[in-house]
Amino acid sequence: MKGTLLATFLLSVVAGSALAQQQPQFSHYGFNGMYLNPAYAGIKGQGDVTLIGRYQYAGYGASFDAGGSPKTVVLSGSLPVAAIGGGIGFHVYQDEIAVRKATNVQLSYSKHLKVGAGKLGLGIQGVMNRFGEGTHRALDPNDPKVPLPSSDSKFDLGAGVWYESDKLYAGLSVNNLLRSQYAFKSEALGSPTTASILAENHAYFTAGYNIEASSSVIVTPTVIAKLVMPGKFSDNNKFTFKNNSYEVGARATFDDKFWGGLGYRYDESFTGLLGMSFAKDNALRFGYAFDFIAFNQDALAVSSHEIMLSYRLPKPGLATRPAVRTPRYSF
Repeated sequence: MKGTLLATFLLSVVAGSALAQQQPQFSHYGFNGMYLNPAYAGIKGQGDVTLIGRYQYAGYGASFDAGGSPKTVVLSGSLPVAAIGGGIGFHVYQDEIAVRKATNVQLSYSKHLKVGAGKLGLGIQGVMNRFGEGTHRALDPNDPKVPLPSSDSKFDLGAGVWYESDKLYAGLSVNNLLRSQYAFKSEALGSPTTASILAENHAYFTAGYNIEASSSVIVTPTVIAKLVMPGKFSDNNKFTFKNNSYEVGARATFDDKFWGGLGYRYDESFTGLLGMSFAKDNALRFGYAFDFIAFNQDALAVSSHEIMLSYRLPKPGLATRPAVRTPRYSF
């Protein structure tokens, strides 16, 4: 998955219906569970807020007006809520590539169940998507499949499961369950919205395992697979997984304060991560990721940059002080 693929979108528009629309990718996926999976909401037992900005294929010199470097910002957060037996969460992102902008808002609920040494989250989410089109340079200005500047918004759904323990986390989610179709203005006579895209299902699987290398060093191998599943669930080729992305990596965390890591994105890039924590209980975290595009350099710029800022809220405590009991007052 090469970020939000403009080529896929343009070919889809020309064909009259969208192929699998790629969603934003993040090198900080190990810190960004709320973006990936609604079941993550509150699963860690404390709230958190995360902001990530990504500039992909920096400086890519495309031949169209707005350039071809995807620019993405995502804000996410989650909070455990004991009264509902789980947690709530949200994320908002804006993704811009060339003349297209996508805005996504999601609200999530996760039901938490005790399973072994950890917790299992069962999550659902409501999604509001908005796609906006700018001005295209069409070979045929009267082509009804080429969108004019316009936008469309639709509601959609997602679901997922997430397991979290001190050692292991793993999650699987699927979004765009309604496969909403987005229509845009065009030059078509009598049918002004023939330019359209179809938001196909995307599935995410991610996992990580904490290895205690020493009393002060934790090594965490991670993996993520991003799968595109075009078509209806009843289709025979639904699970052939078109246009996917696979990543593996590992990071080492020192005293819960400093971390560094390396990653590999299949058939695209190598990634380096650096970060550190600040403030009381290391609650404030700052991270930077650099992607070196090692493959297909003729078609892409050779670097991507990503910055992360997050804050972990204190773990919830008792609302009132516990009663002090002594033998003096036991009679």
